[in-house]
Amino acid sequence: MKISNVEAFAIRIPRETGQELREGGPGARGGVSAEPGVSSPYFIPEARHAFKSDMHETLVVRVTTDDGLVGYGEGQSPISPDTTGTIVEDLCRPVLIGADPHDVEFLWQRLFDGMRERGHPTGFYVDALAACDIALWDLKGKALDLPVHKLLGGRFRDRVEIYSGCAGRDPATAADRAERLVAEGYRGLKLSPARDRKGTVAIAAAVRERVGPDVAVMVDVHTEFDVAEAIRLGRELEALDVYWLEAPTLPEDLAGHAAVTRALDMHVANGEWYRTRFEIKEAFDRRTCDVVMPDIGRTGLTEGKRIAVLAETYNIPVSPHIGGGGLLSIAATIQLSAAIPNFLVMEHGHESYPTRCRYALEAPQPTGGAFPVTDRTGLGVRIDEKALEGFSTPLQ
Repeated sequence: MKISNVEAFAIRIPRETGQELREGGPGARGGVSAEPGVSSPYFIPEARHAFKSDMHETLVVRVTTDDGLVGYGEGQSPISPDTTGTIVEDLCRPVLIGADPHDVEFLWQRLFDGMRERGHPTGFYVDALAACDIALWDLKGKALDLPVHKLLGGRFRDRVEIYSGCAGRDPATAADRAERLVAEGYRGLKLSPARDRKGTVAIAAAVRERVGPDVAVMVDVHTEFDVAEAIRLGRELEALDVYWLEAPTLPEDLAGHAAVTRALDMHVANGEWYRTRFEIKEAFDRRTCDVVMPDIGRTGLTEGKRIAVLAETYNIPVSPHIGGGGLLSIAATIQLSAAIPNFLVMEHGHESYPTRCRYALEAPQPTGGAFPVTDRTGLGVRIDEKALEGFSTPLQ
């Protein structure tokens, strides 16, 4: 069996009505705006420093073998999936065509080494590798008639516990959403609240009061705080029994993250920006977090498993990040979460999940605050190829 084709699909799916405001869409625009005469779906919201898109965007890869088997993967690309797709077609495809798809780890290493000396050990290039890597694991599982979690080492659990993001930039809205999510069965909620310390605490306090003491509440501040202010925030959140403070300061500031982690009794979580074990090792050495959050849509399954093993040697639990990831990234994350001993809880977007499933014939469905672990082959997803191709449109 040999790989006969590798295709990249830059996916753009319109968000559901009202979802734009919840996730920082057009109604929340501000800050950076396009120059006159320049059209772009990307913008920086007034209350954030990261680019956003009007649509759910990601990069899907389809790998086909000479005997007709097909595997799907995803490289998380909430911004400019065309860039990731070009890398797949120009650099990954020539290496993969004619290769044995069972040689997953060898192919990851060959591709990674291909741009190491060129100065691209992270970023869009590794996102492209992740998409190809996940597709190869899906393909291998289908070829062997096994779920990917069996190939990764075996099932440690029958349910992958999840928490849901809980949007809301004011206390009342956030508390109302939290109440609805708890009614759906979630026992963990993550807030992405106001940019300032007092506003963040007010939202967390309103949610805690509404959901009571038995629901885990986490707070993600998206690297917006300096070290001193993050520590002040963390101490106030500790009084509300908030479980973790996520991404408290700049990703590059390892010393700052370590200082926040040392200063607080609550957990500090970070790591969504790391794509390889080489990047993350120094962060572990310096103890920059209590919980690590690799994003499988950025690491792929091969490197994601290696990061989880490395985390275990430091006694650090793994809570996989999803963020802008789509259906295939989510499915791959479920497989990894089932197959590692140090799994803690997985991120999920309850309100946005139907949008991310719009090119699926069959997709994992959460129940009671968890994804069941099944024995469906590969990633456990069936793709509607016509829908996939229909959502794959070039950037105008």
